[in-house]
Amino acid sequence: MRSRKLGGTGIEVSEVGFGAWGLGGGMWLGVEDDEGRRALHEALDLGVRFVDTALVYGDGHSERSIAEVLRARGGREGISIATKIPPKDYVWPGRSGTPLENAFPAAWVVECVETSLRNLRVEALDVEQLHVWNDAWLASPAWPDTRDALERLKREGKVLHWGVSINDHAPETALELLNDPLIEAAQVIYNVFDRSPERGLFDLARERDLGIIVRVPFDEGALTGAVREDTRFPPRDWRNRYFRGDRKAEAGRRADALRLLLGDEAETLPELALRFVLSHPEVSTVIPGMRRPEHARANAAVSDGRVLSPELLRRLEHHAWDKNWY
Repeated sequence: MRSRKLGGTGIEVSEVGFGAWGLGGGMWLGVEDDEGRRALHEALDLGVRFVDTALVYGDGHSERSIAEVLRARGGREGISIATKIPPKDYVWPGRSGTPLENAFPAAWVVECVETSLRNLRVEALDVEQLHVWNDAWLASPAWPDTRDALERLKREGKVLHWGVSINDHAPETALELLNDPLIEAAQVIYNVFDRSPERGLFDLARERDLGIIVRVPFDEGALTGAVREDTRFPPRDWRNRYFRGDRKAEAGRRADALRLLLGDEAETLPELALRFVLSHPEVSTVIPGMRRPEHARANAAVSDGRVLSPELLRRLEHHAWDKNWY
């Protein structure tokens, strides 16, 4: 497993990280807890050294599962963990008309950090992220108090580095916050379909030496080729909403078009999707979800130093897809 710097934080992260939303249960169904934990064990055995979770994933269940796995392994083993603070109103995405005190009042920020510390059984969070953001909140009278809380938690050693998880498909909603030196990392959707971080965010990342954590590299499964018109998800699985209507059929057609690009540089669609992300030096780590051990093995294998050729990257530009299914 190869590693990269998480911007200017001083943290070395595996370039393939472990996305732990699926460990929370509740929204991603069809995999039992034990199998999800085995997937995390497998990923760590293969050299994954960055795990991304959130307090809201299963109301802390993902964080507690990670703690159980690490305890079973005898400790952290140099593994960095990032988690996230949900907005107090539990509304995604962050809207400009929402008062900041409804989303991230200072007391809520402190309460969530303390809860995550207990869930993860650690004394400090390597990276703590605001789970949603809108730059309009910087003008709120409540922002100075909230920012003071962020600084105080860092001073106290409870949070080592602060980051932000950017609104789906909207990097422009956090660029002003990311100019604040207190914020050292940005988590963002970036994949073959969604190229929006290339318009502004990556430039800022180079200027400020920001850590870039890429989520949703498979577009919730669309870029794996496994979503077809006849695909069925378990009842109550959130993907029934994401892929509602004729979206499964459209995802299948676009995946089939990408299959024509497979060959020596990438043999499968998941490999192509991950190599696309890792071909961009602005990216510190990519965090695909891994709910089964075989997912961990396939994803970790992509960390071999090979990037896509300029010619293939140019051809992939034609597959950009402007949509927001969230």
